[in-house]
Amino acid sequence: MKKLIARFVFWITGWKAELIDLEIAKRSVMIAAPHTSNWDLVYMVGVFWQYKIPVKFFIKDSYTKGLHGWYFRWLGGIGINRKEAGNMVETAAKLFEREKELIIVIPPEGTRKRVDKWKKGFYFIAQKANVPVSFGFLDYKNKIGGVGGFINLSDSFENDMDKIQTFYKTKSGKFPELYNEVIY
Repeated sequence: MKKLIARFVFWITGWKAELIDLEIAKRSVMIAAPHTSNWDLVYMVGVFWQYKIPVKFFIKDSYTKGLHGWYFRWLGGIGINRKEAGNMVETAAKLFEREKELIIVIPPEGTRKRVDKWKKGFYFIAQKANVPVSFGFLDYKNKIGGVGGFINLSDSFENDMDKIQTFYKTKSGKFPELYNEVIY
């Protein structure tokens, strides 16, 4: 059912899914960028539903509580208390210990507003869990969403971030003025 819903939404809106290195991405911390709109969740989940890929993502814990909480958990949401976010790296690493296939999607901008630089939690989670960082993206200009490759982390944070930044320079958010291409 999810697959049909996703295909219908992509068909009606003219979007396409593009997946590169999917087998590697199935066990990774996935960057979700640019993140400038609430629509990002719809298209991101749609990509994964079309290919029957189970995905988890961190979201403000208030979204996973109350009457609507079941919906965000059904989508793959893991509620995070931002005031106590210090344990997020450890929590995510433990999830990778338990699951053979796991994609945790993290929008490193941390908000839909323009930021000066990305939060680095995605990097530290991948490092702690010893998994690659995959490049989840939405390109509103070309109406394509998907996975555009990955990197295995090296000993150089700067080199890794340069590679990531190079990939995302060509992607356009729904509101391009809210996306800063300089990530660190």
